[in-house]
Amino acid sequence: MAPKVKGKATASQQPPPPIEDLFSNLNRHIERSEFEQAVKVADQVLSVAPNDEDAIRCKVVALIKCDSIDKALSTIHSARRQNLPFDFSYFKAYCLYRQNKLDEALESLKGLERTSETMLLESQILFRLGKMDACVDVYQKLQKSKIDTLEINLVAGLILAGKSSQVQGMMEANRIKASSSFELAYNTACSLIERNKYTDAEQLLLTARRVGQEALMDDNLAEDDIEIELAPIAVQLAYVQQLLGRSPEAMEAYTEIINRNLADESSFAVAVNNLIALKGSKDVSDNLRKLDRLKEQDAQAFQLARGLDKLSPKQKEAIYANRVLLLLHTNKMDQARELVTALPDMFADSVLPVLLQAAVFVRENKAAKAEEILGQFAEKFPDKSRVILLARAQVAAAAGHPQIAADSLSKILDIQHMPATVATLVALKERAGDVDGASTVLDSAIKWWSNAMTEDDKLNVIMQEAASFKVRHGKEEDAARLYEELVRSRGSIEALVGLVNTVARVDVDKAEAYEKKLKPLPGLKGIDVDSLEKTSGAKHVEGASVVVTGAHEEGKKEKPKKKRKRKPRYPKGFDPANPGPPPDPERWLPKRERSSYRPKRKDKRAAQVRGSQGAVVREKHEAGATSTSSNTSNSKSSQATTSKVAAEHSKPSSKSSRKKSRN
Repeated sequence: MAPKVKGKATASQQPPPPIEDLFSNLNRHIERSEFEQAVKVADQVLSVAPNDEDAIRCKVVALIKCDSIDKALSTIHSARRQNLPFDFSYFKAYCLYRQNKLDEALESLKGLERTSETMLLESQILFRLGKMDACVDVYQKLQKSKIDTLEINLVAGLILAGKSSQVQGMMEANRIKASSSFELAYNTACSLIERNKYTDAEQLLLTARRVGQEALMDDNLAEDDIEIELAPIAVQLAYVQQLLGRSPEAMEAYTEIINRNLADESSFAVAVNNLIALKGSKDVSDNLRKLDRLKEQDAQAFQLARGLDKLSPKQKEAIYANRVLLLLHTNKMDQARELVTALPDMFADSVLPVLLQAAVFVRENKAAKAEEILGQFAEKFPDKSRVILLARAQVAAAAGHPQIAADSLSKILDIQHMPATVATLVALKERAGDVDGASTVLDSAIKWWSNAMTEDDKLNVIMQEAASFKVRHGKEEDAARLYEELVRSRGSIEALVGLVNTVARVDVDKAEAYEKKLKPLPGLKGIDVDSLEKTSGAKHVEGASVVVTGAHEEGKKEKPKKKRKRKPRYPKGFDPANPGPPPDPERWLPKRERSSYRPKRKDKRAAQVRGSQGAVVREKHEAGATSTSSNTSNSKSSQATTSKVAAEHSKPSSKSSRKKSRN
């Protein structure tokens, strides 16, 4: 007879439960949001039916809900390797979006039917990529679909696309109230900030915070969770205070947000960056340590943490730029050089990386290299060259290269006629010795303003400065022609005075003719030219006005009284003829701070012990111990008798007073 098998059957020997029961369990876990259990049950279903589409789909969604994005992508790839007839492109695109692989995510969406779900995901990807115009177009196409929070995303897209002025019209057209949710109120306040309506934005942010607190308390969230949810509003309120000039309030708010550390990662990063920008060059080392909190821990070089992927490209760029500037302030040139080298790949469409590279070269006293890279970028990207050319002009002017600075400014065509640009170009060309070029700049500006149809007419200012420039460089005829035009067209008294002074150098008779057009000074009847030439010139008297009432008459003019000089008063016994040695200039310094101070040297011989060892040394030791103990007791008792001693010293004793009286 065969022996019986002892023990229970193993799990592998047990038959699997019916697939209907497994799907019932799977549905129950999903309804209860128990996604980890749902993944385990989905695996059990796939062990029975490996190609079941519903089980694979449920497993992918449950893994996404558990934030296991890598495992979800692995499940999708394994299904594709098995050549299953299921299309998981939408889930793949979402997983790539969560991994911040935005270009791959957008590519995965191509070919799919443009449903509301795919269009909404596409808009989110475009938003993260910074392609705001395309993002807004998708949102506007989705307006007919009844999607929750669509208006919130649309307002955010309009702001980042530079269309903040359209927010109010869009909300009025769709009959949307800004206070309908705290997210919408927050985004609407951001649009007001972009339109420089800071006071209105502050009020709307306060409303958003109140609405948010009420809504989140109704959801039974803890206080810390509510504070984390409303952290973006707190950061934006501090930013508005900063814009309104209330810097102490803003700094206090930023510091509290950072110290409490009850904010989402993006809001925390914005608070750190804004606080650093507000402090400027103060506490540079502390600011660098604050930025280190935003760094990816495993990365050797500075790189923003993965949790900050929600920041817009503009916000990330500001953080990296502040990092470079702080490194320049602390003379950490190697780190700054390494960081600016990586920035062009991160922000390919921005001009800021090139400006930061130029700043590093300038700090290294390589102005010529900075001018070179700025000039190359301006030639390669002419549509972005305005800021670059202005920076190149500034670098060249500071480095003593006026001709390069003038050439850079001359390439910015839309500001050539502005008075500030004209004055700068003329000064640069004068410094470079190009007087004819400076004159050409002035003539071109006069021609532009003569044909301009604008309310803000600067022709008078330009012509006046041009005439003064030509007089200064010996072109009196051209200057006189400009002054005559100003007198004829504008009736300018200043131009008439300049005309008289200019023509007097060439044609005295003509200058006298122009001089007769000047109005006589009130109260001035006549001037004796000969006596006027003998004087040393007019002296300015503050608080008084001088009026000439008649011709000079000798004899009647009183001589001004001369002030009597007082002899200096010397101390008693001082002889000014023999003043003696000069006083010590260090007499007011403490003795230890004077250059002549020499500390007293300790007598090393006192510590030496002579003679044989024995009783002498012991007696000295006992005496020293006795004196030490007595001193200690005296020092303890002196604290209690301080007031008595002070009182005794304040009154002289009778004996001392008697001795004084006898003397």
